Amino acid sequence: MEVVKQAHLQVNTDLGALTHILSWFDQFNSAIIPPSIWLQCQLALAEGFTNAVRHAHKNSPQETPIDIEITLFDQLLEIRIWDVGSGFDLTQQLNQMPLEVDSDAEGGRGLKLMQQLSDSLTYTQTGDRRNCLLIAKKFSAPA
Repeated sequence: MEVVKQAHLQVNTDLGALTHILSWFDQFNSAIIPPSIWLQCQLALAEGFTNAVRHAHKNSPQETPIDIEITLFDQLLEIRIWDVGSGFDLTQQLNQMPLEVDSDAEGGRGLKLMQQLSDSLTYTQTGDRRNCLLIAKKFSAPA
């Protein structure tokens, strides 16, 4: 697979940064990505960042950095979000969640939603004591 474009962004632990993140992410809105896939990736990015702020960095200072890296391949988009929280077992958390998500619930839908929107969703601790949420979405370029 060939890398078409790659970029990195670091923001503080602040939900207010989401507008900036989504604006920055627009540089990846390419003719090779179908519009429906683009919207799914945009939503998954927003959910992943929001979870990092609300859960991983819940008791962290606002200056705590969250790193975001996007890699666009010719038929795949990868979103990586790094946090410095204590981490959790994504598979176990997903298995404990109800199959049907309450659409009226205030929260608790983000992980299931990201799982449904992506082709691959992983959360692993990296060697530098950070955690990396990887959201991968495959696509075929429009004809």
